[in-house]
Amino acid sequence: MVEKYPQNKKSTIAIRPFFNAAVDNMGLQKYGLSLFDGAFHEESIACLEVNGIKRYLTGLNEFAPEVKELPIEEQEAKIKQIRTIVAQLERELVSNVIDITDKDFWNKVKLLKQDNGDFWDKIKVRCGNEPVHLEPATDPYDLIKLYAIEAGGYSIVAKSLEEARRLSTPPKFYLDKLEETASVKTEVKKIRNKALSELQKLFDKNQNKLLCIARLLDPNGAQYKKSTPNDIVYDNMDKYINGDLIEKDKMKCAQRFLDTSNLDMETLKIRAVVKDSGYYKFISTKADGFIYHTETTTLLGRTQVDVVEYLKNPLNEEILVDLTKKVEKYWNQ
Repeated sequence: MVEKYPQNKKSTIAIRPFFNAAVDNMGLQKYGLSLFDGAFHEESIACLEVNGIKRYLTGLNEFAPEVKELPIEEQEAKIKQIRTIVAQLERELVSNVIDITDKDFWNKVKLLKQDNGDFWDKIKVRCGNEPVHLEPATDPYDLIKLYAIEAGGYSIVAKSLEEARRLSTPPKFYLDKLEETASVKTEVKKIRNKALSELQKLFDKNQNKLLCIARLLDPNGAQYKKSTPNDIVYDNMDKYINGDLIEKDKMKCAQRFLDTSNLDMETLKIRAVVKDSGYYKFISTKADGFIYHTETTTLLGRTQVDVVEYLKNPLNEEILVDLTKKVEKYWNQ
């Protein structure tokens, strides 16, 4: 799919609706929508008020804490960038020409002073299900909105697609810069394709290991026997990688498959034995939160990871052999 931008727009920067297909949003996520058709969200630039003094999150304030915290060289470069943009906007909007090296630079600013609430309160974004394209190169107000979004000035618009995915409370919109967004979108595809390639290698060359991986990753891992056709194992792992089983996060599924496939066969088998031993109640968790060997009541650990490490110890080989024999009776059916 090639994403096209309107022909009358030269810029590839836009505010786009964000939706997560795995998170319920009144059913709208099924149709790739963030809002109901015809609905819009509108917001002014956010401001922080301390002792009656307001500070707008414009991204164009050289005295903001995020600028002061930068290393001195980066701070100087950032201040120069901010002054250059402010001087450009003053020139374009109110014909006020200022030298960025002037020691009284901010005293000569007329419109973009940080306490000019009459101006900043009018800089609003209005977004719906259609992309809102920004042309910062030609429209000074779009340039102001761009800096404000990147400074976190709008709660409804994330700075990037990556940030929108990362936030615990997903925003309704995100700033789309074509190259950055394309990179994030293809990240999942790259890992998924790598996992699918590894799946094919295992199917062609090491089906025993693939069967062991399936027992570990599939929530219904106990279904896999030695008599299970390899094509069924392959198909189920393909569904797992693509997020078509219980776990829907394609990124996590693909990465988990890759991580598991990199384990050595001994570790894989022990982990599979531990998982199925829990399923068949050969090991069990008691009221104290620890896992015990059911037959001998031997303490194995608090988590399945602890149990695996316990069984790897040669001193505990007797319990490992016991569990392996019991589990393999089901595997060999």
